[in-house]
Amino acid sequence: MGKNPKIAFFGTPYVARDTLETLVARDFVPAVVISSPDTPKGRGLALMPSETKEWALAHGMTVLTPEKLDAEAITQIRSYECAFAIVVAYGKIFPQALINAFPMGVLNIHYSLLPRYRGASPVESALLNGDAVTGVSIQKMTAELDAGDILAQKEVPIGAEETTRDLRPRLITIGANLLADILPSFIAGTASFTPQDRRNATLARKIDKKDGLLDLSDDALKNWNTYRAYAESPGTYFFTEKNGKKIRVKIVGAHYVKNPSSCQFTPTRVIPEGKREMEYASFLRGAF
Repeated sequence: MGKNPKIAFFGTPYVARDTLETLVARDFVPAVVISSPDTPKGRGLALMPSETKEWALAHGMTVLTPEKLDAEAITQIRSYECAFAIVVAYGKIFPQALINAFPMGVLNIHYSLLPRYRGASPVESALLNGDAVTGVSIQKMTAELDAGDILAQKEVPIGAEETTRDLRPRLITIGANLLADILPSFIAGTASFTPQDRRNATLARKIDKKDGLLDLSDDALKNWNTYRAYAESPGTYFFTEKNGKKIRVKIVGAHYVKNPSSCQFTPTRVIPEGKREMEYASFLRGAF
């Protein structure tokens, strides 16, 4: 790392892994990576590392996976004597004592134009609301959720057909490079910060599986935006009946058509409960 100060990196899913990969490629290599503990996955429920932990270990980095960010964990993290920390989708709320552990503070990448969409689901919220523009913010973490001063922001247009599967990877790349671009001035102490206007703050709440339930007779644009927002997770679905039994049908593809007189949302590919993926037209013919 040359003259760069020591950095701690906090992150868990692929969002963080891909960001870490970009930072390392641009010569910002953390002294320590902190990720969530291994979790049971698959049919056998074997304990599996997070995407970030797996990548970091494969590249020879030191990884910590504390269950809690308690005094013991903070003491261990402090022992690496990092000047500042970077947080990307870590999954745990930082106590003030941990923020205070870094002399230069804690930087966080948030995938919205803060103060809009503070919270857990900024990408989904932008799509759900049919926004034409979103963005990425680099903020300096405070105890209040996503309320820190802004170090850098970049506006990003949203494609009319984009879903979370398309938009999130774009934002990850943009955010990682924006952070790498601004780090030299932050490290040199020449970067400027802009306070957020809390009057314009909105909240992006945590998503529940039931949020993906669609009524196909509902407003077409509402259904389209919900499908786009939840295409990656938790997915969208509807219920139908066959032979007197209620069946859950997952939507894995859809399109939206806007005409001068009407709008139409139509699934294109679905997975009926317990069945294989199929064309929606085949589903309508009862071929399941």
